Amino acid sequence: MSEVVSYCRSRNDGRRCTRPLGHAGLHRHRAIMWSDAGADPARCSGSGEPGEPAAPLADGFPDGRALCPVCLRFIPLDDAGRLIGHDTADEGETDAEARRRGEWFNAHGW
Repeated sequence: MSEVVSYCRSRNDGRRCTRPLGHAGLHRHRAIMWSDAGADPARCSGSGEPGEPAAPLADGFPDGRALCPVCLRFIPLDDAGRLIGHDTADEGETDAEARRRGEWFNAHGW
């Protein structure tokens, strides 16, 4: 299996930092750089938006969760069918979850 690379979770105007997790210095996405003060809020703007359970893989992953179109994470839905409040990144996300998300995208596309 391939190794999962963890990238910095900072965003700026929706752009994701492409530097490794825990890097020193400014955040970067291509030629755009920003400091922590210029970063987007941690809360994902997709929170509260309508969603529907994503198509499952053969083993059931993502277990009834919906794909957030903003942060591209699988998020549970509330009783009204909306994405629950969430951050753009999950500090506690495991390598296994990231790997499964990659498998899902390979099977179902963007």
